[in-house]
Amino acid sequence: MLSKTMAKAISQQITKEFYSAYLYLGMGSYFESETLPGFANWMRIQAQEESAHAMIFFNYLANQGHRADLGAIEAPPQEYSSPLDVFKKTLAHEREVTKSVYHLMEIAVGEKDFATQKFLDWFITEQVEEEANANTLIGKLERIKNSSEGLFMIDNELKTRVFTLPAPLATGA
Repeated sequence: MLSKTMAKAISQQITKEFYSAYLYLGMGSYFESETLPGFANWMRIQAQEESAHAMIFFNYLANQGHRADLGAIEAPPQEYSSPLDVFKKTLAHEREVTKSVYHLMEIAVGEKDFATQKFLDWFITEQVEEEANANTLIGKLERIKNSSEGLFMIDNELKTRVFTLPAPLATGA
């Protein structure tokens, strides 16, 4: 059975995941304004992923007999200095999300809530991937420096990203 403490923490995580989606939509808008449709596509897909993560947490609460207590979503930043700046901020944000997921795991471990620990394992693995993706793009952007040709190549690469429904939603878990 899910404790009230755990349910409250998961509700807060839902809000954080929706904020992440909002943040990435804002970053996508920045890329659109910079005529970088591939980067904008990458961020749109990222926003969809974050919304899906929120829904996975939402469904978990519902399946445990709890109602989500949804919080307000803050406005994300509007200005960025470069694509590299965006991805450095993306990595910093993902590191904060990782800390938040770890906090949930700490609560679950402390409460000996084995079901929630198992549920959170997927998110821990997902956060490793999220940070690695941002790190990879930071590396590419640092490598090309101010090369418009390099930026064009990365933009074309990012156009190919497509949304894949996360396994916990696809399987109904």
